[in-house]
Amino acid sequence: MPHSNYPGGFAGGVTVRGMSVLNTYSGNVYWVDSGAGSNGNKGTFDRPWSTMDYAVGRCTANNGDTVMVKAGHVETVTAAAGLALDVAGITFIGLGNGSDRPQIDFTTAVGADMDVDAANVTMMNFLFTGGIDALTGPIDVNAADFSMIDCETRDVTGQATDFIVTDANADRMTLSGWVHRGAAAAGADTAITIVGGDDITIKDFWIDGNFAVACIENTGTAAVNLSIYGDGQCFARTRNATDVIFTGVATTTGNIGPNINARLADNAANVTEAFVGADMQFFNPIRIVNLDGESSMETNITASTDA
Repeated sequence: MPHSNYPGGFAGGVTVRGMSVLNTYSGNVYWVDSGAGSNGNKGTFDRPWSTMDYAVGRCTANNGDTVMVKAGHVETVTAAAGLALDVAGITFIGLGNGSDRPQIDFTTAVGADMDVDAANVTMMNFLFTGGIDALTGPIDVNAADFSMIDCETRDVTGQATDFIVTDANADRMTLSGWVHRGAAAAGADTAITIVGGDDITIKDFWIDGNFAVACIENTGTAAVNLSIYGDGQCFARTRNATDVIFTGVATTTGNIGPNINARLADNAANVTEAFVGADMQFFNPIRIVNLDGESSMETNITASTDA
């Protein structure tokens, strides 16, 4: 039962991935559930709203508001900016595990997307699905300090061209515990395309898809202090003969590794070319394998010497 003495009302003892939440908070707590909710409700635990988009409009910028999204919720996005995260400082927490996690499904138009247009937005434990072929960037990050924690992006119908895209305003974006399950068939360019931005971090990821460009691409504008690594072990696989895990603008700075395991598509002279970053530093172990039945080798990018 919800505790009536808490504004917004919520069930006590809520945990996400074993972490207790909502014991203390600075702003309002709202609830969303497409199964039992209505946007005519009050947004409480027992009278939730039906859409995240509506909840955003009820939040106050930089107030520390939290939107709790119940297990089984489905948010359908059918147009560009169909879900606009344009109020700063909101935290979205999805409840449930596996297929019960809240799902954000992009469908109907290839430009259907979720626009992150305000700073300091966090999303935790969501499943994002491509419900139409050739989506052009369903997660579009255009603001600073966006965090996506323990979320999954997944091709369902065809292949998203680039599932996550950013612009130069996406400073200090953090993707942690991100899983991308791309289609095995050709059609994708990248799992994420980064255009500029300072201090972006991608860590503890699992990426698989048929990427004509790279699993992770930085293009157009150099990124500053880009970090791609694992606290534990990361995995990235491309099923495309291009055989590139990361490629960056020549003047992009930052660090790649440690703890990255890469699977390439072809048994070829492709190990050195799997990670491209002329002004970046590489920290082993970065392990690469390019044929079934073989064990990995560490990247053979030129090693530092004590000269």
